[in-house]
Amino acid sequence: MAIGYLQIQARTAQDAIPIDGAQVRVLDDEGNTLYRLTTDSSGETQAVPLETLDRNFSQNPNYLGTPYANYGVIVEAEGFEPVSVTEIPIFDGETATLPVMLVPLQDRQTRQAMENISIGSPAVTMSDPRNQEGTSQDARVLRQVVIPNPITVHLGTPGSSAANVQVPFSDYVKNVASSEIYPTWPESALKANIYAIMTFALNRVYTEWYRSQGYNFDITNSTAYDQYYVPGHPIYDSISNAVDEVFGEYARRSGQQAPYFTSFCNGTTATCQGLSQWGTVSLANQGYSPLQILRSYYPNDIEIAETNIVTNALSSYPGTALRVGSTGLDVQTIQTWLNRIRRNYPAIPTITDPAGTFGESTRAAVAKFQSIFNLTADGIVGKATWYKLSSLYTAVTRLADLDSEGTNLGIGTVPPSAVLRQGSRGQDVVTLQHLLDVISQYYPAVPAPTQDGIFGSGTRQSVIAFQNAMGLTPDGIVGARTWQSLYDIYLGIGENVPTPGPNTSTVTYTVKAGDSLWLIAQRYGTTIDAIKQANGLTSNVLQIGQVLRIPVSQSPYVEYTVRSGDTLWDLSRRYGTTVDAIKQANGLTSNVLQIGQVLRIPVG
Repeated sequence: MAIGYLQIQARTAQDAIPIDGAQVRVLDDEGNTLYRLTTDSSGETQAVPLETLDRNFSQNPNYLGTPYANYGVIVEAEGFEPVSVTEIPIFDGETATLPVMLVPLQDRQTRQAMENISIGSPAVTMSDPRNQEGTSQDARVLRQVVIPNPITVHLGTPGSSAANVQVPFSDYVKNVASSEIYPTWPESALKANIYAIMTFALNRVYTEWYRSQGYNFDITNSTAYDQYYVPGHPIYDSISNAVDEVFGEYARRSGQQAPYFTSFCNGTTATCQGLSQWGTVSLANQGYSPLQILRSYYPNDIEIAETNIVTNALSSYPGTALRVGSTGLDVQTIQTWLNRIRRNYPAIPTITDPAGTFGESTRAAVAKFQSIFNLTADGIVGKATWYKLSSLYTAVTRLADLDSEGTNLGIGTVPPSAVLRQGSRGQDVVTLQHLLDVISQYYPAVPAPTQDGIFGSGTRQSVIAFQNAMGLTPDGIVGARTWQSLYDIYLGIGENVPTPGPNTSTVTYTVKAGDSLWLIAQRYGTTIDAIKQANGLTSNVLQIGQVLRIPVSQSPYVEYTVRSGDTLWDLSRRYGTTVDAIKQANGLTSNVLQIGQVLRIPVG
């Protein structure tokens, strides 16, 4: 059997707050527990190996079976609703990162209701027809091609009563690509599909396809009309890296500005006049570049263009990547962002470079940020990293601002008695808008209203979305039941969401012959800078017998449940450890294992 990998990220408030200490169980397709994991200060578990099918099956359009293995995950954290995720596809050689957004318990809530998420099959396996309609003309609805950040996605067909969710554009593209195609495809095929996905979405925004029809969203997740977005879908490393490389680029016809309407289908069980997803694999195997693949399905004058205009961005991308040796205000900007984000994500090392100077400590902080947020961890701030930094900085500072606003408003524990509806004004409306704003950070289906003290159409839409999410009558009127529900959730957030800050411990380690800071950092899942900072070191030179304090934010073990065919040798090879280390960690005196036996496996 082949091996794929799964990592879980437990976070809340649009990634602004990681959940440290969440308990995670990884299950096989029969519900048996394979691993018990604990999230670290970044809300992450280790990436654990899982058996799956050989990648050749997922590269063959004629294979009729399922070319991957499905697994499940249950995530539990004190103060949050537990989450169960099933049908998680694991592919040979691919690391799948599963984002689990936890929702705080409500005030006085005594019974926890498990949230159940089913991922299901990628769209490339579906036989349903795709009848995407749009315009490929340079219809200048907007003046410029802009990246919507966030993009508003309707979770159903256009006329359905499904919820809308707001998603950072980069995360949206990675999710759609991971939900549409197989991550094992050749790089040129992946990039051709990603160009089509990204351009399709930008076309919807540029032409205001749905908003011009009176809808309050940019795109749907219906494959019949648009492209597949699955909330909570795992993101695969190969797809994530490819999106980072081409972020902000799109396909257009020569001489035009509009993103081309890049319709597509799988090309086997469903056919269309646009791009064939399986056809891209064949062309990539023949040596075609992504642009050559696109020109095989769209007009021959298709070209790749780029936009640096991102809505709601704090500061525009400077146009060139920042790296070691860069200087200036743009470097100072990312240092400011990283230093603030570090308060929520203490695994990001301290920046000790002078303000505006991109040195080694800035590079280390950037690389750690990138690894936490599924970006290519090269320590270089390109466009994708710049806008992810901007987005996270906005999220963490917004939470702090809302907390301060709540204190100034003096919101207590008793809801107002006033009944509010569109047209209402005054202090109670200010309170309502603040509550909705806070709740919107934890419930992506609830949009944040404008904070103006006027109950307008935007506030009404936010109230209706909240009522739908809570199972209340969606009439847009804030009466006693809606007030109480608003307060229960608001107070629950205050009670259960942890205050961000460092939460690490240290272990002592005696330096041995052959040790280096890099080897020790790798062994304990930390960084060279963190070890140096914890011990006041100014160089990387170590002395045999020297005692170091090693900062650790999680146990250097994973729990593994023995399955049929497992041996200590196989497990040691899989985890990069030794048979003796596993035996010592578990007090074993022989190499004999029992099916169902739970082992502690030293990792790193």
